[in-house]
Amino acid sequence: MITVTEAYQLVLANKLSLKSTDVPLTEALGRVLDENIQADRPFPPFNRVTMDGIAIRFNTFSTGIRDFPIEKVQAAGDEPYRLLNTEYCVEVMTGAILPKNTDVVIRVEDITISEGTASVNIHHQVEKLQNIHLCGSDKAAGTVLLKKGGLLGPVELSVAASVGKSTLKVLQYPKTVIVSTGDELVPVSEIPASHQIRISNSYAIFSFLKKWGIAAEMIHLPDNEEYVQHKIKELLDNYDLIVLSGGVSAGKFDYIPKALKEAGIQSFFHKVSQRPGKPFFFGSNEKTRVFALPGNPVSTLLCVTRYLIPWLKESLSLAHSIQPKVKLLKTIVFNAPLTFFVPVKLTANPETPILEAYPLPGNGSGDFANLLDADGFIELPENENEFQAGHFFTFWPFKLQN
Repeated sequence: MITVTEAYQLVLANKLSLKSTDVPLTEALGRVLDENIQADRPFPPFNRVTMDGIAIRFNTFSTGIRDFPIEKVQAAGDEPYRLLNTEYCVEVMTGAILPKNTDVVIRVEDITISEGTASVNIHHQVEKLQNIHLCGSDKAAGTVLLKKGGLLGPVELSVAASVGKSTLKVLQYPKTVIVSTGDELVPVSEIPASHQIRISNSYAIFSFLKKWGIAAEMIHLPDNEEYVQHKIKELLDNYDLIVLSGGVSAGKFDYIPKALKEAGIQSFFHKVSQRPGKPFFFGSNEKTRVFALPGNPVSTLLCVTRYLIPWLKESLSLAHSIQPKVKLLKTIVFNAPLTFFVPVKLTANPETPILEAYPLPGNGSGDFANLLDADGFIELPENENEFQAGHFFTFWPFKLQN
């Protein structure tokens, strides 16, 4: 049995090498970019007017002239106009290209327009090039705007659109299947007998993966050793990532470890020194990674949060966020030589920026209803047995944020 740290390191060291695929810009949100995106022209591409108002020559203004007949009106999108009479002005709109032969924009709030003449009302200093966004002042043509490996959000997609990228090269998601096991489970749509329960773990795993854009399939395996062995081999031929829930312990009907071994899966570990989730299995062949999670709901959720999602980030070459430390509000005593993960409810102390955690131990790893009140797990190290209120511990969130 290995430690949590050792298990975590083995999981991250065995990421998938994902290929590239091209997707339309409208389908790229949340994907990982697999190319550099360069500016195809300067940013902005022209001297851009930043205020509605008038464009004039600075030298004319500096002579004391304050009344400027309007020679032309130029809107955003109009061809650039050249001011012919430097004692006149061009009425301009925000976003328009700066008229040639002008170098100052006076905003509309500082002028009065009457009978075709704009009179400047301001008395404070006017500076050359004011209210003008100069061509190339943000980025030069050829500058790398978006780097390979970045996560694509709304701003990134807007930038990609601005340089004409209607399709983007992104990392493919692993083809994924979620497998529930056990005759005690029935579909959500069915009414379970008194000795049965509905499938629920698969939907929790599905939701976590969908948050990262992975549309996983879901299947169920009954407690039939021959069928389990056949199906595992079939799944390994068709999927890059297999996430199993249940059937991984040492019970008489826990067929998963044997089936994985017979299918040629190399076991990196089976059992981790932790509670909940001790029977956790992780292995692979050349093509597929297998996470076999304990069937208890809290154990499943812990293993997804602590191992599966960090593994997915590693495979997608995304930076790992630093896990926050939170202040424990109630002393916990745990005498087993295991890393102990405790569901907690977070509260914010209005007097400090510190997050405080109130433990919600519940009734063991089957008590997933207790998780409705929890925000995540705190990780209590295995080399201690008493965890004092007021001390800080690593926090692993699992609740989706609004």
